[in-house]
Amino acid sequence: MRFVDAHIHLADSKYAHNIGEIVEDAKRLNVFVLVANSMDLESSRRSLSLAEEYPDHVYAALGIHPWNTKQLNPNEVEDTIKLIFENRENRQRVVAVGEIGLDSSYSGSGEPTEAQMQVFHKMLSTAEKTSLPVIIHSRGTTSQIVSLLPSYKIEKILLHWFSQPHSLISQIVDRGYYITEGPPSVFSNGIREVIRRIPLTNLMTETDGPVQFRGPFKGKLTTSSFIPTVVEAIAQLKGKEKSEVADQIFQNFVDFFGVEGVRDKRHDEGTIED
Repeated sequence: MRFVDAHIHLADSKYAHNIGEIVEDAKRLNVFVLVANSMDLESSRRSLSLAEEYPDHVYAALGIHPWNTKQLNPNEVEDTIKLIFENRENRQRVVAVGEIGLDSSYSGSGEPTEAQMQVFHKMLSTAEKTSLPVIIHSRGTTSQIVSLLPSYKIEKILLHWFSQPHSLISQIVDRGYYITEGPPSVFSNGIREVIRRIPLTNLMTETDGPVQFRGPFKGKLTTSSFIPTVVEAIAQLKGKEKSEVADQIFQNFVDFFGVEGVRDKRHDEGTIED
């Protein structure tokens, strides 16, 4: 089996001292691809560096997270956009614009701030101009985001850690969007219901590390080694074999991110069957 962590913040300082161990542990467990999502200019540069350090295993998503729009340095947005443009042709390293989006819970007013809106639109415009997929954070703003996305010509859209509203699922599927779910697949009734409703062909797995989780993951550093457990939970919810679910999610990764060579490389390395 081959597993995918489509959303982990490998550039985070909590991983800085044992990044090599984390990547090697992922490989040992056949978590074949890790998408290092960024939060700002500094983490975008670090994510790109990690993709270069661990080729064909770590891939970078570059962008500015809505949480960071309050403390942007001068020209940070422009410099991040420049970095994306400079690396847009290197699809073996940079595979998406992300993590970008809106978050009403951090604005204090229940609505996204104007700064969030401005940065999000600039990031979406960059994705449109570079033909890169987008990885979107949408806490409390999913309906708003889904409403505005058709105004951009972006072919591949991934809603990270989608939770609600469930009424949007049919629209998400009809538009060909993808969602990612992670460790809460094991213990969250809300997330488990989303998984029951979303077709497997529109689903990928994530950890969102270093975010920490409860349940069987309580007290543990979140790493991509959690992914096989997530896939097992999804398989149980879907009434399918774990290997079937893993293969479909891997295929979804290839189809969404358009990474060349991964499909063939799958058969070239030894595996751990579980």
